[in-house]
Amino acid sequence: MAEIDHRSTRRDFLFGSLRRADLAAEPFSQLALWLREAEAEGNFDPTSMVLATADAGGRPSARYVLLKHFDERGLCWYTDTRSRKGQELAQNPRAALAFYWPEMDRQVRIEGAVERLSEHDAENYFRQRPPGSRLAAAASHQSQPIGSREALEQRVAVLKAQYPDGGVPRNPDWGGYRLIPEHFEFWQGRESRMHDRFVYTRVGEGWRIERLMP
Repeated sequence: MAEIDHRSTRRDFLFGSLRRADLAAEPFSQLALWLREAEAEGNFDPTSMVLATADAGGRPSARYVLLKHFDERGLCWYTDTRSRKGQELAQNPRAALAFYWPEMDRQVRIEGAVERLSEHDAENYFRQRPPGSRLAAAASHQSQPIGSREALEQRVAVLKAQYPDGGVPRNPDWGGYRLIPEHFEFWQGRESRMHDRFVYTRVGEGWRIERLMP
C-alpha cells in the first residue's frame, strides 16, 4: 500500500473571528444563526452532522445524519432504530454531534443524553418524506447484510407494486431521536491556529459561557 503523508499540507483560517460579545445568551439561538449563515454562504448541506455513539462496552462509531428540527428541548433526527446507531443508543443513550462548515471555518460540537421521539413525531415526519424515501425505509432493515443490490431493489419493487402511490405504512422500528444538550462548543478557525472557542455548559435552567484556549 502506498504511503499517504499530509504532514506538509497547510491552509490557514481567515474567514473571521468570534468574540464573547458576538454570542447569544443561549446556544440554540447561536446554532440557528450559524446554520442560517452556513446556508447563505453556499454550504450545500448545512444540516449534515456527525453522530457519534458508543455501545455498552464503550466502543465508538460515527456517521453522518441530517438534523431535521430542533428547539430548546434538543436536536432531532430520524432513522431505523434497528440500525447500529439505534442499537448502540439503546445500550448507551448518550451521544455527540458535530457540524462543520468549511466555507466559514466553523464547527459546532454538542454532547448530551438521547431520547426517542414519540410515535406521533415519527409518523408525522414519515408522511412528509417523498414516496421513494418512504419505500426505501420500509424495504430496508438498516445495517443488516443483503446479498446484492438487485435483492434490495427487488424488495423496493414489491412494496411499490403493493403501494403504487407511495403510501407504504411506517415500520414501527423507524423513528426519531432527540439529543438533549448539556454541552455546546462553537469553534471559529483563526489565522496561525489561534482559534476562537466558546463552550456553553448547562447549569440548572441556564447556560454558563466560557472561552477555551485553542
